[in-house]
Amino acid sequence: MFENLSQRFQDIIKKLTGKGKLSVEDVDAALKEVRIALLAADVHLSAVKAFSQNVREKAVAREILESLTPGQQVVKVVRDELTEMLGPGTGGITVSSYPNSLMLVGLQGSGKTTTCAKLARIFKKKGKSVLLVGLDLKRPAALDQLKYLAKQEGIPCFAEQGAGAQATTQKAQEYFRAHHFDLAILDTAGRLHTDSDLMAEVKAVQDTFRPAESILVLDATTGHVALSVAEEFKRWLDYDSIILTKMDGDARGGAALSCRYVTAKPIRYFGIGEKTDDLEPFYAERLASRILGMGDVLTLIEKAEEAFSLKQQEKVEQALLKEKINLSDFLEQMRGLGKMGDISGLLPSMPGLPQLAGAKLDEKMLKRWEAIILSMTLEERLYPEIINSSRKKRVSSGSGTSVQEVNILLKRFEQFKLMSKQVKKGVLPKFMRNIH
Repeated sequence: MFENLSQRFQDIIKKLTGKGKLSVEDVDAALKEVRIALLAADVHLSAVKAFSQNVREKAVAREILESLTPGQQVVKVVRDELTEMLGPGTGGITVSSYPNSLMLVGLQGSGKTTTCAKLARIFKKKGKSVLLVGLDLKRPAALDQLKYLAKQEGIPCFAEQGAGAQATTQKAQEYFRAHHFDLAILDTAGRLHTDSDLMAEVKAVQDTFRPAESILVLDATTGHVALSVAEEFKRWLDYDSIILTKMDGDARGGAALSCRYVTAKPIRYFGIGEKTDDLEPFYAERLASRILGMGDVLTLIEKAEEAFSLKQQEKVEQALLKEKINLSDFLEQMRGLGKMGDISGLLPSMPGLPQLAGAKLDEKMLKRWEAIILSMTLEERLYPEIINSSRKKRVSSGSGTSVQEVNILLKRFEQFKLMSKQVKKGVLPKFMRNIH
């Protein structure tokens, strides 16, 4: 997600922060690169112009250019403006009263049906009784897909084929009320394009259920097309918010960075995969930090809290506060990372680690690192500095890996020790000890 854009921003930041003093010309040169990077990421031209103008106006102020750390001050301006462009940090959906409903709308192929199941899972974890309602009657596979996803998550589903859209909607509402569910999540009709028939069906659902929120689901990989869809739906339907899907793909990020500016609607969540737990609450400030390569500490904390028990947290914290960190401690940390989901997806959230993405750190790599460490003697794990060339050959042979992989592991271990020292100095939030 945002890999190319993030790398370009990080290159620009290095140039800015590497200078002791900044001139107006330096800021203008950096902003030219920023504009090119944003346009290459498919960000809407009007959003790019507004962003660039706002950054320049603040960045060339005398108090910034004459400060002791002008580069860092300009970076802060960029981060603040990115946050503003992305919109308010909503952090998901809050339903204030129950029983109630949420209605999802969107074109076919946007991931609307899958997103319904993902949302249902989120509210089920909050202790709410949720009903999934299939109202996409034009595409029979949509009902079958919704039933399958509902069964996977153990969530009740109302999905009947046969009657017209209006009759089915009324029947679904009666079922919802009769069984006293807290929340209904409505999967409405979709088309390949917007038309009057589609909107008539969607409006009928909206009028019947009167949902707490009507949410437009957009495919982030379609770039400017997603923005056109958002504007077209806005013309027909007064939706309240947006969910962006397929943010884990090859999306250049333009839709996410432009949606709020173009539609004035908040983004609630973004999808990062096909699994039902691959839906993250949208926080503008966190995403801006990730784009700039500054990591996303709070999201990592939340994921870690789900993955680690309190006892495990204490155990890892004690290990990191030890006087001397060893490879066994490192192995425990890597195993903990594996519990938190897709490793490659977590890297951009880790302060100081996005630059390691090129190391292809994933579950397969972690397994190989585990094999390497387990092939070492106890003495080697406790005192890695004794691992010379002959020992590396023996370890690589015993683990079925190469000497080069052993070297990479030892290099990552040195970085791990450095971050552990930062933890002791209080550089990172306390709970981050559990993931570094």
